[in-house]
Amino acid sequence: MCHAHAGQKASGIEHMNVAAAGSRLPAGQFLIGVGRIPDRSRSPMAVEDGEGYHERPSMTTSETEVLVIGGGIAGTSAAYHLAALGHRVTLLERGEIASGASGVNMGGIDSLGLGDKPDLQAHLTAGSLDIFKTVQLDHGEDIELRQSGALQAIHTEEQLAFERERVAALRARGHQVQLLTTREARSLEPELSPALLGAMYSPLRSQADPARATRAFAALAERRGARILTQHEVTALTPRARGWLAVMPQGSIVARSLVLAAGAWCGPVGILLGLDIPIVPVRGQMWATTPTAPCLFQTISSAESAHAWYREPGDDPPFLTIRKGARVTRHLYGRQRRNGEIIFGGDRELAAWNTTPDPRGIEANRAHAAEVLPCLAGLPIARTWAGLMPFPLDGKPLIGRIPRRDDLWIVGGLASSGFGRGPMAGKLLAEYIHSGRPAPVLAEADPARCVVERMAR
Repeated sequence: MCHAHAGQKASGIEHMNVAAAGSRLPAGQFLIGVGRIPDRSRSPMAVEDGEGYHERPSMTTSETEVLVIGGGIAGTSAAYHLAALGHRVTLLERGEIASGASGVNMGGIDSLGLGDKPDLQAHLTAGSLDIFKTVQLDHGEDIELRQSGALQAIHTEEQLAFERERVAALRARGHQVQLLTTREARSLEPELSPALLGAMYSPLRSQADPARATRAFAALAERRGARILTQHEVTALTPRARGWLAVMPQGSIVARSLVLAAGAWCGPVGILLGLDIPIVPVRGQMWATTPTAPCLFQTISSAESAHAWYREPGDDPPFLTIRKGARVTRHLYGRQRRNGEIIFGGDRELAAWNTTPDPRGIEANRAHAAEVLPCLAGLPIARTWAGLMPFPLDGKPLIGRIPRRDDLWIVGGLASSGFGRGPMAGKLLAEYIHSGRPAPVLAEADPARCVVERMAR
């Protein structure tokens, strides 16, 4: 799912560093996307996919109406929907499309349906699932979409009581979830451990290949007339009387409006613009088996972290598994890909720009997975990888206009579920730019709540 990685053999396991090569962002080099960090141009989960196809022309100066910075799921969706609304759009990506977190995640789409009174989360997840269906079923893009359903395993009596209340509350709001007995859950997923105390079942939750999907949005944007430029790193952004000047080694682009969709690098982009954007990089990591015969049918998770975060979510940012070097909970999600690989992950840790997988975290995650699915205990790990997720410090996305500028926009801070929320986030932003009016549900994601100008130093 991102186009390139560096593979290193260690103890028979291939470790793949994704999104950043090196342990930290070089001081003073806060360039759009990832600073001076070398790009990764092949995804560890896209071994069967082809190379990128987007144009890489040399250029001097050109003009566009809307310039989108970032080739992840939110940026490509915004570009596609803006182009579909008739805008002249250029998207810049310093590496390849899907070369960051959008290309290396599990591929989960966590819709529970809109419900009776949908909040932002319901709009983003249900809307994104509908958009994914349109991409595959109506536009013919094979993104390996499957409405598989999802099972969240319950291990303890405390988790069972928590999930019972949670399911009742969700159903009361019109969401599609059920609490299953272990027998009922194993009828859907026979490899589940009989020692579990049940599972929460979400029939609308789905899965897709994240790199294929992100590249599909870029391709659809191009068909609508958008210009997709990969290997274009922005080194400077200058405000103009009406719009922006973006400078790259290949030349410059003048744009009426600028959209920041730089994922985990929104903070460094903000520094370039003189803004404090409170989004920080959080390392997530995953592991994969060698391809095996089909044996998992749903996406799989565990109630352990949901229960722990309900009691104590933490802050700055919330929902981490490791804080100050100490584990506070275990988080688990996974599925089996079309090519037969079984992939799992879950750790979330502040690790600066380090994307080297932590073997201790991988082993903890593998042990957790084997508690849910004993069949995994005997399968060797073939490879591991990590990427950087954009976590907002207050736990809420940023989708909308940046304060004090009518022509500066952001779609970011989608945290660990950016793939499953990014398509609708990009669409909502595109419609806001087009109409000048935000959807009411975007009030919760208004950047004005937290984006401020940096103090002079």
